[in-house]
Amino acid sequence: MTQAAIQNDVNAIYAQQVTNEMGTARYALLFEPGTYGSQSAPLDIPVGYYTEVDGLGQDPSDVVINGGVTAVGMNGSGALDIFWRSVSNLTIHVVPVAPGDCHTSNEMWAVSQAAPMRRVDVKDFTTFMPYCENPNFASGGFVADSDLEGGALNGSQQQFYVRNSNLGTGGWSNYVWNQVFSGDINAPAQDFGAGAAYTTLAQTPVSREKPYLYIDGSGNWNMFVPSPQTNSTGTTWANGHTPGTSIPLSKFFIATPSDSVSTINNALSKGLNLLLTPGVYNVNSPIKVKRTDAVVQGLGFATLTATSGNTALTTADVAGIDISGLIVDAGPVNSPVLMQIGTKNGNNGVPHNQPSDPTGLQDVFFRVGGPHVGKATVSLEVNTPYTILDDLWIWRADHGVAGSVGWTVNTANNGLVVNGDNVTATGLFVEHFQQYNVIWNGNGGEVIFFQNELPYDPPNQAAYEHDGVLGYAAFKVADNVQTFHGYGMGSYIFTNVDPSIHVSHAFEVPNTPGVQMNDLLTINLSGPGTIDHVINDTGGPVSSANSDVASQVVSYP
Repeated sequence: MTQAAIQNDVNAIYAQQVTNEMGTARYALLFEPGTYGSQSAPLDIPVGYYTEVDGLGQDPSDVVINGGVTAVGMNGSGALDIFWRSVSNLTIHVVPVAPGDCHTSNEMWAVSQAAPMRRVDVKDFTTFMPYCENPNFASGGFVADSDLEGGALNGSQQQFYVRNSNLGTGGWSNYVWNQVFSGDINAPAQDFGAGAAYTTLAQTPVSREKPYLYIDGSGNWNMFVPSPQTNSTGTTWANGHTPGTSIPLSKFFIATPSDSVSTINNALSKGLNLLLTPGVYNVNSPIKVKRTDAVVQGLGFATLTATSGNTALTTADVAGIDISGLIVDAGPVNSPVLMQIGTKNGNNGVPHNQPSDPTGLQDVFFRVGGPHVGKATVSLEVNTPYTILDDLWIWRADHGVAGSVGWTVNTANNGLVVNGDNVTATGLFVEHFQQYNVIWNGNGGEVIFFQNELPYDPPNQAAYEHDGVLGYAAFKVADNVQTFHGYGMGSYIFTNVDPSIHVSHAFEVPNTPGVQMNDLLTINLSGPGTIDHVINDTGGPVSSANSDVASQVVSYP
């Protein structure tokens, strides 16, 4: 394609998607290996809602953009709602579209939840703050397996997680409340407490990068599945090709929204993997993933909507399944569970001493309400041990189309329930659920970065309390759990329906030596609502009397 044709397509999609927050259009912009744009004629790729921008090389260096891939805020809200978009597997040389142009003078990826940057090499400075806007707020991002060679500006980002990346000679500047780093080169030093906000782990204990499409030297399309890593630092591609396995695209069923669940399941039962092309898939029964090492990937934020009170996707008790790039929406009939990983009382596939082939979820996002009425008791239930949850936003909507949001409308008890042992979450965002946002029942769990907002809309305290406890903790580690470790975990409150709402504690854990929590905080978000304690009965309150000031607990017990 000519650059003019590419730019015209990009601009037309962006014009449609820039304000299409609750719409149904979905796009993947895939760039074959090569160089796009130049110093004198840059290619500017603004990215709107439900738009994925990917290079199709085996390495990020195979696709070079001279220009920028930009996600920007909107005047009036900054980047607080810049959701559901992504960029991956390419190199960016920043070239402004015009001298002094604010949005394109640096690589600007000013986003909030569900907007990952993966496998990107930025040769220049990167900003995650929408500094061109007024206000210029931003509320949480995720970067993995990337090289930000010129360094990065956090700026107004309230919380952010960077994993297995190189932050370049410029490093990372600024913090607000909760910035977490694991396995990063040139990360800021550990500095949490007394108002500081950096949590830094030298290595990421376990990780599994998201699979990606690429075109090989013979022009064949493949899906590359990176190998799992333990105790890792830096990018997977710093010293050559990413280790892993290449699967020809001929071994995938390439689905469209017109394909029935039975058609998809029939393909899966024949041993094919599943690639869901962009669109909204209305599913009235679950997609069933049963084969060891099966790969399920959505392109362009492909969306599964449970239409009949069903589960949208289930997996069998086998090892190594990988699910990525999906949105899962609740429908108007209550679903007990939207996605179930392993059976609740099965053998759960992986022997407890064999974690070499973990199940992985990357960039999987859940919604209850927002684009339409949705109801789900639990959004995600994880029963398979050694599962890796990498960049999940599980959201009971606090805003959406008219009539889709309300205490008795988009009902949802829990966002995430973990029953399996040795489950790890690297980048976990769970918000607004009506009871515990997260219940963790498994032993050996680990969470590196957690972001939560408690529900805005309890109508009164009587509707939001239990067993003599005010409200519900954001994160509940079950009383019988013996081992768990959490790092860099925050919970925020803003209760605008009833300003008198109290929550007794944001985190509840058993008092046992094997349960260790580090770098916890609570925040009152410039308004009504009170959290009395950070964890159990430890940590001071946050309320309108000290809004936007973190109450911190450096370690517990």
